[in-house]
Amino acid sequence: MPDITSHLQLLRTGRWFAQQPSDFTEGLLAMAQLRNLHAGEMLFLRDDPPCGLYALVRGAIRISGHSGGGEAAREAVLVLLSPPQWFGEISVFDGSARTHNAHAAEPSTLLHIPHEALLAWLHAHPAHWRNLAVLMADKLRLAFVSMEEQTVLPAPQRLARRLLTMAQGYGQATGNDRSLRVLAVTQEQLALMIGVSRQTTNQILGELKNRGVLHVQRGSIELLDLQALRAECG
Repeated sequence: MPDITSHLQLLRTGRWFAQQPSDFTEGLLAMAQLRNLHAGEMLFLRDDPPCGLYALVRGAIRISGHSGGGEAAREAVLVLLSPPQWFGEISVFDGSARTHNAHAAEPSTLLHIPHEALLAWLHAHPAHWRNLAVLMADKLRLAFVSMEEQTVLPAPQRLARRLLTMAQGYGQATGNDRSLRVLAVTQEQLALMIGVSRQTTNQILGELKNRGVLHVQRGSIELLDLQALRAECG
């Protein structure tokens, strides 16, 4: 599987994958299939049946829901995943439908571990359910932190923390050298993520731009000074 193993070095820069035993990671890679998506292409939708586990190795995946209904409905972006993120594990555990939509925010490549193959492998190697559970626990911890921030922090700190969290791969990057400097997120998507108006988001970004912390581009935000961004987090 030369195409799969060519992504191994990148996968090992992710904290969760790097901490797993070799028999588990080799098992995952042996089942993996490469999948390429065009920008805007759907990976799965809310209420779709379980389809397995994914690792993003190129591009960006937008996880979203919807707010409002009818003509007023709009996409509510929850997270924007970057390499080497693993995701999709919730449906592996409970066998229930997908909870959100997943689309490629830009041309993307993923490793796909099919649902039935993964379940069969875990049935034969039950000790490794715990390894997969650690991935889900990481996401749960991050969700609790995000909920707290939405409740107690002012908008400028929420925005700075969200940008830093995205740059660090939602806690999965293993070092500062792996921090993303260009985030494929629009100002409207960022506003929806932190629960404020686009006008407020634009104002905060403008202030950070004036201080040399970041640069706003069409469809993306370039982080110029990570240390200064951390200081903005409070």
